[in-house]
Amino acid sequence: MYLFDNPVLQRELLVNLRMVRAFVLLGVYLAALGLVVYIAWPVDETLDLTRNPESAKRLVNLFFLGQYLLASFMAPSFAAGALTGEKERKTYEMLLASPLRPSAIVLGKLAAALGHLAILIFCSLPIVMLCLPLGGVSFYEVLAAYLGLIASVTTFGMISLAWSSYFQRTAASLVVSYLTILPLALIGVGLWNALEAAGSFRLFLAVTLVPALAIAIVVALFFNTAARLLHPPDVGSEGNEVVDLEAEAQQAVGLIIQRDQFPDWLFAPAKRNELLADGANPVYDKEMRSEIFSQGTLMLRLVIQVSMFLAIPLMAVCLFMMPQLAPWYVAYAILFNMFVGPVFSAGAITSERERQTLDLLLTTMISPWQILWGKLVSGLRVSTVLTAFLLWPLLLACVLPVGFWENLPSALCYGLIVAATCLTTAMTALFCSVVFSKTSTSLMTSYLAVVLLFTGPVAAWYFAATFFAGAAVTGWIEQAGMISPLAAVFSVPLDFELPEVPVRPLNATVLVGYGLFTLLYNGGLLLTMMGLFHRRWRVSQ
Repeated sequence: MYLFDNPVLQRELLVNLRMVRAFVLLGVYLAALGLVVYIAWPVDETLDLTRNPESAKRLVNLFFLGQYLLASFMAPSFAAGALTGEKERKTYEMLLASPLRPSAIVLGKLAAALGHLAILIFCSLPIVMLCLPLGGVSFYEVLAAYLGLIASVTTFGMISLAWSSYFQRTAASLVVSYLTILPLALIGVGLWNALEAAGSFRLFLAVTLVPALAIAIVVALFFNTAARLLHPPDVGSEGNEVVDLEAEAQQAVGLIIQRDQFPDWLFAPAKRNELLADGANPVYDKEMRSEIFSQGTLMLRLVIQVSMFLAIPLMAVCLFMMPQLAPWYVAYAILFNMFVGPVFSAGAITSERERQTLDLLLTTMISPWQILWGKLVSGLRVSTVLTAFLLWPLLLACVLPVGFWENLPSALCYGLIVAATCLTTAMTALFCSVVFSKTSTSLMTSYLAVVLLFTGPVAAWYFAATFFAGAAVTGWIEQAGMISPLAAVFSVPLDFELPEVPVRPLNATVLVGYGLFTLLYNGGLLLTMMGLFHRRWRVSQ
């Protein structure tokens, strides 16, 4: 009952691979990759295979990197809820009490999570094989790339599964997994591009160093997770859902959240010792003072520590050593909010459904507007404060003599773009929470919508600039990037008045367009949610 007769593996595969969404995901995945190859296919009438055409090489490279990023970001969605899902379904203790070894449970969960990804990866092989006759890339380079891809995805799946053993909720496990995997995936993409000229050396690393590191990380996390299941600290009576924050703070290692100290009280108000004031919103008060801390503060502490750990080298390089790279640091803050923001709002309404308290909430005297703004502001406040922790180095750069004081309007513009991003992620997640019935579905849909909204226009512009440079469509796509905060950040002007630092021009069309789009988008979602509350649940005015 370890691998071939593993009931956990068999059950997960039967449940996941027989769902309609598995076939839909496979179809959409292959259709997207095939469409990219079709659009970027070289238009040369004749190809000289002896000259290693650059267009074919760019096509294969883009295909592989796109698949690498897609598979890397899909790995947590399959593995981060492997154990937290059992806890949410109240079957975790039953699973641990079965005759299965803890290592067999971990292996079954990991193999099931990676099995779906393996199908997606191997089904894309025929598409990349069509590109080989174009030249520029050898068959062995493709095999090495896929070996590195499989090793990386396996590592990311194991990381997500390991985090799943530490949390009670899938949302917390998912966001910490993404924050851990994102820098590793970006490092992999950066190294692959940096070593493009050294083809043989890159090939050597892909078949030796990358698999060796992956095996070491997977084995270490595998046995750590199995040992945690063998002696689980989070099982017992149903009272384990109530967390004693004082006891948790005494046992915590590293950062501790103190509600009565700055800046912790910005997102963690102190406990209430008096009655609620007349006219106050009880939904907002309940969400801020108890809801986000009902499962402990481990997720918040990890999010703060991981984000600051990654921000330190970026801050040093992008703000103080090479200030012309400041937009890249602000883009990091936007990516951070893109993964963290939806977590605090995607379960706002769905959690009420899952606890079967939504009907009770709707029968109170609280209006739909109070419910919505209480849920929205509570989640927006936490995600905004966490994101703002990454912006204080920008304020420090404005004070120190590194050239940002002369670009103070641009720094303020960066802050407004980040604030608009926080509002968009929170509003999108709250809308998904109103529409869907399960928190997991709402969270994954929120991530999909936000990723497409933020990175889709930028990816489309990069694709057009790479394969259709100089065409009119490239300019249109660049202007359409106004819906993305990443494009808006790189449209802010910067001038350090130094000959070795180029001036970044102003793109007023993208900046103004992003501001208008943010207002229209969030206003439309808010009005739609109000309409759904009044129509679906027939709440009287």
